[in-house]
Amino acid sequence: MNWLMLIVAGLLEVCWALGMKYSNGFTKPFASVATIVLIVISLFLLNQALRTLPVGLAYGVWTGIGTVGTVIMGIILFGESASPARLFCIALIVAGIIGLRILPQG
Repeated sequence: MNWLMLIVAGLLEVCWALGMKYSNGFTKPFASVATIVLIVISLFLLNQALRTLPVGLAYGVWTGIGTVGTVIMGIILFGESASPARLFCIALIVAGIIGLRILPQG
C-alpha cells in the first residue's frame, strides 16, 4: 500500500507541476487552487509512504516520477524538445528509479 501511495504522490507531482504552468504564476484562480490542492495531497501521500519506506528511496522515487512525468508531459502538451540526448537523460533517471527499488537497501 505504501508503494501505491508513493506512486500516486509522484503522479500528482506531475499534475501540480503542470498546474503551475497553467496557473500562469498563480494569476489564474482555478488553476492556482487546483495546484495548491494537488501539492498538499501529493505531500500527504509522500509523508504516509515515508512511515515505512526509507526516506532516500521514497524521495528519490517521488522526484523521479515527477521529473520523468513532467518532462514527458512537457513534450506532449507544450512541444518541448524530444531530442535523443534529452530522452537518454530521462532513461537514466528511469534506470536510477529502478535501481533504487531493486537494489538492496542495507
